[in-house]
Amino acid sequence: MTDPRVPGPDLLVLWDIDLTLVDYSGIGRDWYCRAMTAAHGQEIRYVPMFPGRTERAITSELLTAHGIEVTEDAVQALFAELIAIADAARPSLPELGRALPGAAALLAELAEQPGVVQSLVTGNLPELAACKLEAFDLHHHLDFEVGGYGGVSADRHELVADAMRAAGAKYGTEFDPGRVVVIGDTPHDVEAALHHGAIAVGVATGRSSARELRDSGAHLVLEDLSDTPVVLAALVGAASATD
Repeated sequence: MTDPRVPGPDLLVLWDIDLTLVDYSGIGRDWYCRAMTAAHGQEIRYVPMFPGRTERAITSELLTAHGIEVTEDAVQALFAELIAIADAARPSLPELGRALPGAAALLAELAEQPGVVQSLVTGNLPELAACKLEAFDLHHHLDFEVGGYGGVSADRHELVADAMRAAGAKYGTEFDPGRVVVIGDTPHDVEAALHHGAIAVGVATGRSSARELRDSGAHLVLEDLSDTPVVLAALVGAASATD
């Protein structure tokens, strides 16, 4: 039973995964090549852009480029193969990627802050998100139940909306957009946050430069997550500035 004397959560932190918390560069292309062959019997002749995009957007573009009608059955068939490939790869994932510097420490420190809920807004499917993060023990402080995932929509801003709704329902509070922090490495992450009036934090650990992230409208841009006290203070400060 909830103790009414204990304040509920009031800060929602939503993390991107790839090139924000972990780096599995090259794995997406390999997985999609294998999934496309298994699901639709075709070898990939065209590779979509991956950074900042959702699995549904990538899958839809891939199917269209190979002359396959974008039906829900066709999409789900490819999703099912991606999930099977990711699950089979679990034992080898620690060798196929790396946790980015500071990620584990920052997740742990944020978990100690009163009133903070951490989850995900990621282009990944939920099953892929879990595989990628569990490989480096980065999953412990994240509430996967209230994340926004890439199978939902081609539009990343809809993932933010999903996460905000789910978190509000689970925790019995409506998170004010100014108390929602979206952290990612691309302008797509920034734009999705700004669409909802949330705090956009760019991390220049991906293919977008710090300048590109600032130009896209990020409230705060970090070179990386390695200096835990400085990054923690910056994140909390960015959210507090909207109060």
